[in-house]
Amino acid sequence: MTTNGWTPDELTRIGGATELKLASYRKDGTLRRYITMWTVAVGTSIYVRSAYGTDNPWFRRAVAAGRGRIRAGGVERDVEFTRLTADDPTHADIDAAYHAKYDHYGARLVNTVTGADAPNTTLQVDP
Repeated sequence: MTTNGWTPDELTRIGGATELKLASYRKDGTLRRYITMWTVAVGTSIYVRSAYGTDNPWFRRAVAAGRGRIRAGGVERDVEFTRLTADDPTHADIDAAYHAKYDHYGARLVNTVTGADAPNTTLQVDP
């Protein structure tokens, strides 16, 4: 059984991983270097957010490419990146998931991915 293209095992492993490594593809088909970030699973989807806004280079490249590769929880997959709209109702659940998973790192760090700009920097990651 798959959920949004992920198997239940992949969702559990990626969602449970503290960090995810993400790389986008260049126009020539080669892979950029991996960037380490936080990730959450909400429902049947995997999400990442840019801690430093929409001008963060990895975020701009991922949006432009629309595809890349991730590594997390022992899973490595080619993926597609879909930018959520700022008014998507899923953002409240994504915020809650980030807080539940990462609040032990402190509010200053968690607020970089749950603050007012977070909805503008959210990517859904699908295989």
